[in-house]
Amino acid sequence: MTGPAQTGTALAGQTVVVIGGSAGMGLETARQARAEGADVILTGRDRDRLHKAATDVGALRAAAFDATDWAALDRFFGDLPQIDHVMVTGPGPYYAKLADLDHARAVGDYNNHQWLAIAVAQHAVGRVRDGGTLLFMASTGGRSRAPGLSVMAAASAALPALIANLAVEVAPVRVNLIAAGFVDTPLSARLLGDDLDKRREQLRETLPIRRVIEPADIAALAVHIMVNTALTGATYDIDGGEQLVSA
Repeated sequence: MTGPAQTGTALAGQTVVVIGGSAGMGLETARQARAEGADVILTGRDRDRLHKAATDVGALRAAAFDATDWAALDRFFGDLPQIDHVMVTGPGPYYAKLADLDHARAVGDYNNHQWLAIAVAQHAVGRVRDGGTLLFMASTGGRSRAPGLSVMAAASAALPALIANLAVEVAPVRVNLIAAGFVDTPLSARLLGDDLDKRREQLRETLPIRRVIEPADIAALAVHIMVNTALTGATYDIDGGEQLVSA
């Protein structure tokens, strides 16, 4: 059983941009934002998948590009009307043991997360209406300590501090971070491969909520953060209690 989807008019007359909105958490957030009356604009790297997603949710428009292509990101924001909210999802984190760490891939991971957040915040000034929000994604997994998690651990520690400071710099636009545990998405399926079903079952048996987190759970939180204008500069954990148990 998942959390209930949002239905109403809480975002009526507002425009939500989802960067990385062609699948998973981004697409489900777009779907729930539409259910709350918002117009949505989607971006993604895969043109065909993005077109299908945009048609599925009735998006106002869609733009296919890599958000870490900084010139393309500049063009995208330059063409936008005034908007109210931006949600950014991205590729998964970079895992590698110390002996195998690749500098170029580590720099790419920084660009995919910290620098992308900075770049989006720079573009938000004058483009996102006062009281709107910039919403970014992180993982609670980087708070663990194990071989292979060094880059992820550093990013997990840095992002909450970055988001809190950006909330001061771009106010009255709000800036928040969702830190998720395992979420049952296509990305998780690609990362786990044949171990996906085993991981699902393990989580169902060990999580306090006795079920796996799904994109709809993330989307419900994302829409709530957009609607509640008292929220800024904070990190919101959503992991079904994964950090409380050895899962």
